[in-house]
Amino acid sequence: QVHPVESGGGLVQAGGSLRLSCVVSGSIFSIDAMGWHRQAPGQKRELVAEITAAGITNYADSVKGRFTISRDNAKNTVYLQMNSLKPEDTSVYYCDAYDKYTMRPYWGQGTQVTVSS
Repeated sequence: QVHPVESGGGLVQAGGSLRLSCVVSGSIFSIDAMGWHRQAPGQKRELVAEITAAGITNYADSVKGRFTISRDNAKNTVYLQMNSLKPEDTSVYYCDAYDKYTMRPYWGQGTQVTVSS
């Protein structure tokens, strides 16, 4: 199994920046794509950004130009650099790692990001 653990959330003012990290342990050889999703209260979980093992990235339209996803395969870590944060970015952010053998994502416990206006 794959075990993602997020860190780096917190409270920031609008316009500020945060960097989320997610370290993955377990069957790391089976990890393919990794990504970040977010879920606000009463809302569906939505994709924020994802990155393949080859480094190809995909972003939600709402974060393009502000957020950057990257990964360090040697450290089994994926990052989300969030700049120009807005109050509407407030959410719990979840890391996921896709296992290409079990063909399913594994989720972290989530980290809270709160952006004050």
